[in-house]
Amino acid sequence: MTPAGAQTRAVFALALVGVTAAGCSADEPAQTPVPVPSAVAAPDPLRGAPISDSGVLAAAMLGLGDLPGGFSSIPDPVQDLGLDPAPEYDAPDKSSTDPAECASVLAPISEQRDGAVASAVARFSGPNFSSIDEDAASYSGTGTAEAFAAIQQAWARCTTFSGTDADGVKVDYAVAGREQSPIGDASTSVRVTTGSAGFTLVSDVVVAVVDSTVAQIVVSDQSGLEPETVTAVAEKAVERIRSVTPNM
Repeated sequence: MTPAGAQTRAVFALALVGVTAAGCSADEPAQTPVPVPSAVAAPDPLRGAPISDSGVLAAAMLGLGDLPGGFSSIPDPVQDLGLDPAPEYDAPDKSSTDPAECASVLAPISEQRDGAVASAVARFSGPNFSSIDEDAASYSGTGTAEAFAAIQQAWARCTTFSGTDADGVKVDYAVAGREQSPIGDASTSVRVTTGSAGFTLVSDVVVAVVDSTVAQIVVSDQSGLEPETVTAVAEKAVERIRSVTPNM
C-alpha cells in the first residue's frame, strides 16, 4: 500500500496523470534536500480536553470559506453521498511501498496511532492539480503525544522510499524539512515530493497539536503553493478545532 492509503493514492495518481496529460515539463534545477526537523514534543500537560464526538470534529474541519479561491470539496462517496462501497474488481491491486513501514507517511493520524476517541477528514481539489487535505484525531491520556511522536518517527525513517500504485506504476518519494512558523500548541512541518514517470507533485505538510487533538494539513501542488498560503490554511484549521474543544 502506498502512503496515506486510498486518499493519498488517489490525489497523487490524479495529479500525476493530469500533469502528464498536460505535457508539463518536470525539468527543474537539483536542490539540496533540507534535513527532516528534529523531533518536537507535545505539551505536557496538554492545553485542552479531547473532542470525543467525530461529528463535532468533522464540523470543525476546514471549509471552502477557509481556503484560497478555486477550491471545491471532494465528498466521500459512502459517508457524504450515501453510495455503496466500491465493488471489488478482478484486477489485482499492485500497490506497494518499499520499505513497507513507509506506507504510514501521510496516512491519516488515526491510522498511524490507534485509539482515537474521534477522527475526521476533509479533502479539497483546486486549480492546476492542486489539493488541500486535512485529517485530525483526538485522544485521551497519552495518546495525543504518542500520535504526534509517531508521525515524526515515520518521517525520520522514510526520508526516501519508493512504491507502486494500484496499476503497478513506480512512484518515488522524498521527505525533507521545511521552514514553518509555529502553529497551535506544538507543530512541525515537512515537504513530501512525489515523482512518477518524470513528473512531480509537491506536498507541504503541517502537523499540529491543538489541545488534545492532532491535526495534519497537506497542501499539494505541482511546484508547491506559497508558504503564506500553507500557513494561513494551517492556522485556520487550528482555530476551528480549538473553537470546539471541551473545557478541561
